[in-house]
Amino acid sequence: MLEALEANGTKTIVVETANRFARDLMVQEVGYAMLRSRGIDLIAADSPTSFLDDTPTARLIRQVLGAVSEFEKAMLVAKLRGARDRKRRMGMKVEGRKSIAEQRPETVELARGLARARPKGGKRSLREIAAALAEAGHTTRSGKPYAATAVKLMLSAN
Repeated sequence: MLEALEANGTKTIVVETANRFARDLMVQEVGYAMLRSRGIDLIAADSPTSFLDDTPTARLIRQVLGAVSEFEKAMLVAKLRGARDRKRRMGMKVEGRKSIAEQRPETVELARGLARARPKGGKRSLREIAAALAEAGHTTRSGKPYAATAVKLMLSAN
């Protein structure tokens, strides 16, 4: 990004707020110093002079606001982690992609029905179940029959 800015002659970057530039205080200060050394002005829309002034007071305010922003981020991360842990303790799924059983319970139900022993032919193989599911219109998102491993996961799902 810096190469593109220097190539097209941009001399000013406008950010929404100082904490949107960087939430980590050290990153904010180093980033600001690097931009200033390259002749690029950084302006915060909510306080246009916060990065332009380089007085001791302006530096203090910028650093205090950066520290508060860093603290807020750390608190938010801790709250979200606590909420995820609480849900896990209650036995709820918190992260990860939805399983086929969660997305398409009717497909799993049909697969289980197909997996039951037939009166005259024994049990179907996983590939036979996948083919029967495809015939019934139950395919992957891309329209292909389910793989044998996907059928195995369907049958072992709670």
